[in-house]
Amino acid sequence: MVSRNDFPEMSWYGNWIWLPLTDEEERALGGGNAGKELERPEVHALFRKVFRIERVPEKVPARISADSRYALYANGVEVSRGPARAQPYRLQYDFFDLAPFLTEGENVLSVYVKYYGVPRSIWMPALPDARLGATGMLVFEADLDDTGWVVSDDAWKSFKCDAWTPLPTYGSVARGLPVEVFDARKYPHGWKARDFNDSGWDNAAIISTTSLPAAHLQFCGITPREMAEAAVEAAYVSSSPPGYPYGPLYPRMLPRLGGEVRYPQSVSVEYLSEEDLDDTGDPVLQVLGSLLRHDPGEDTADVELPLTLTMPEKGYARIVMDMGSIVAGFVRFELNAPAGSILDLYYADDIRATGVFDAATMFAGTRHVADGERGEFEVFDPNGFRYAVAMVRGEGEAPILRSFSVRENLCPWGEGAYFACSDNELNRIYKAGIRTVALNSQDAILDCPTREQRSFPGDAVVPIMVHLVNNTDVRMVKQQLLLCNSPRPDGILPLSVAGDVESAAGMITIPDWSLHWIHSVHALYWFRGEEELVRELMPTIERVLRWYGAYQTSSGLLRNVPEWNLIDWGYIMTRDTSSTINALWARGLKDFAELAAGLGDFGRHKWAQLRYKEVKKGFEAFWDPSRGSYVDHLTGGERRKPMSQLAGALAICSSLAPEGRREDIVDVITDEGRLVSRSWMVNDTGMIDPRGIRAYLLGKSPPDWDVEMEIVRAEPFMQYTVHDAIAIAGKADMLPELYRRWSLAIDDGYDTIRETWTFGSHAHAWSCTPSRDVMVYTLGVRPAVPGFASACIAPRLGPLQWAKGAVPTPYGLLSVDVDGDSIHIDSPIPFTLEPEGGPVSLHTQGVHDIRF
Repeated sequence: MVSRNDFPEMSWYGNWIWLPLTDEEERALGGGNAGKELERPEVHALFRKVFRIERVPEKVPARISADSRYALYANGVEVSRGPARAQPYRLQYDFFDLAPFLTEGENVLSVYVKYYGVPRSIWMPALPDARLGATGMLVFEADLDDTGWVVSDDAWKSFKCDAWTPLPTYGSVARGLPVEVFDARKYPHGWKARDFNDSGWDNAAIISTTSLPAAHLQFCGITPREMAEAAVEAAYVSSSPPGYPYGPLYPRMLPRLGGEVRYPQSVSVEYLSEEDLDDTGDPVLQVLGSLLRHDPGEDTADVELPLTLTMPEKGYARIVMDMGSIVAGFVRFELNAPAGSILDLYYADDIRATGVFDAATMFAGTRHVADGERGEFEVFDPNGFRYAVAMVRGEGEAPILRSFSVRENLCPWGEGAYFACSDNELNRIYKAGIRTVALNSQDAILDCPTREQRSFPGDAVVPIMVHLVNNTDVRMVKQQLLLCNSPRPDGILPLSVAGDVESAAGMITIPDWSLHWIHSVHALYWFRGEEELVRELMPTIERVLRWYGAYQTSSGLLRNVPEWNLIDWGYIMTRDTSSTINALWARGLKDFAELAAGLGDFGRHKWAQLRYKEVKKGFEAFWDPSRGSYVDHLTGGERRKPMSQLAGALAICSSLAPEGRREDIVDVITDEGRLVSRSWMVNDTGMIDPRGIRAYLLGKSPPDWDVEMEIVRAEPFMQYTVHDAIAIAGKADMLPELYRRWSLAIDDGYDTIRETWTFGSHAHAWSCTPSRDVMVYTLGVRPAVPGFASACIAPRLGPLQWAKGAVPTPYGLLSVDVDGDSIHIDSPIPFTLEPEGGPVSLHTQGVHDIRF
């Protein structure tokens, strides 16, 4: 087993290396560009290192990092991919045992590095010094024992590969995925093999970095090339980590990603004749254009792979491959076609053409130009989709699409946790939630594996809680909390992290996402402890809460909080003084006070309590006694009529609602006779409506429901707070019936949960609260103290005949099996049993069979 202790402490033998630069490229980088955003092209670099060893050591510790992403091969076999998503100043390295991939005699290491150049949803560029961070880079080292270290240096061979053609970005936050355009005719096939002839390749260039400001270098007339050639001993110069702008390089926290190979469940083909077909050069626009011009017609035929395509004289074949459900990973295919034939692929989680490109349209795809010989190909960047729509064009011999698959690339879960019950519908919803969260657990927790692949601090709160009660491995949770610990200079967190949004430092954020991040830290503290990590995050939690505090008025309430106060996709009124914003802030203060007290930080605890008392005093202004819950907002100090589920639910979750009101509030906000579903994003058909959004943003979209009688239902994301409120009010037995609504978000054969009740991506991690709730509220297994050293077990099955499951604790799995009036518990920790309507009893760790 290789660990970080197998390497030098805070130093590397390996050098930063990259492709040698031309004089023109040097001039573009030199002279005062340090710390500035540069116009940087996408670059694809290949590196090789051949070496000999007399014997293969039992263990060969190796580590590697790159900017932006790499794939490492040893003797032609894939060893590692990475690095995991991170801000550039917190770049990570991957480490592993290279020994299983080596042989006695000659070996070759081959590394492909893709430098994205422009910000993507999955990557943000570094602010460079005079050289390092201005281009891609690679650093590698491996300990070969008696043979010594093999390290990245200028003896490595390098090749700038132009088989890939960069596409312009679409300029929209919804369109930040890399789209791969690859010409197999320009690719040096076989370059990973030991016997490949790389004599025509250039030697790699060592990149040196400096700790001096750019102005000093410019004043002295030092060019990037001179700095690269400077001796390592030169003042302020280094060619190995650590160094600006990549920081110390942190060891990878996550396990290696992987998963099953998935194949299409159905394939159909149609042949379309179309003269003077324009080639956009973009596979996404090419296929979307075809779908908009030609809906699937009567000539569509169901087929199987391999498929020989009978091409029309002027036109193309269009193939739809349905994976049967959402998949996420590396697309693989084999196409035997004449040289110059073009395969355009468009990936979508749904292919119902709306006739308009909107914010929900996926812009993900691949173009592959055949070389007439080799047909196998694997796309480098992961994609998530259900449908792959292919257009095949070309002349000459009939193309043959032999295979199509996806090698999934997901974070593995620790085994053992599960839930099952007497209701198959609820079992299906639970499993759909687990699959949805798994698809979104990659090198970070994503919003969706399909449309955006961004990592949002707020979206992650639900999947983090799902992980904590369903996954014995909490590394994904810790990785996510650290990744999001990247506040803006004013203290609030970015809208999303480690990608194009955070890279655009001035971009407006969703402030309440930071409050959900705080709640995620609080959940980790209760379910796992992790006190050192929590201590590390406490300063950022405080800064977030103080950011909000700047908008607190003498009434104790926050007013006119700026930026995008989304709260939920439901139609929630937040103008002027918002009950939901104030309640979320109050919950954050309450969470922070609890964390501070547990860590012995009584100064922070006192500050948070004082602020909490102030907002609690003012919150009564939202109470509507005639309707038995809280309204959404005040304007000019006056209570307004609109009311949502969330106003009441968050009042309970934050403990702002007096205890004596809680049950009555729950009765009000769960009354199906009063609830309506409304979102400013969609029209009556459940489709995203740009005109409706425009009207809403311009204040020309008044409520179309009875604001005096009806209550706006929360969408799936914020239902986690509704369910929390129901449980806090002592009515958790209601939840099994409420879970059934999630069947609305699992439709058309999908086995994952949609973004909202009616629209959005079909695998959205924030929508999966039932997969948490069945564990903590239905089985009723929760920590009794922070760190889960003891448990509270309070089953509330409602209409279920039986339920069973196993919940992870730091001390092992806690199993519960409730059947009628008996319960079987196998617990590694002491627990309190609180049966519904029965006496509370204390129990030691071990196996217990109890009758109520």
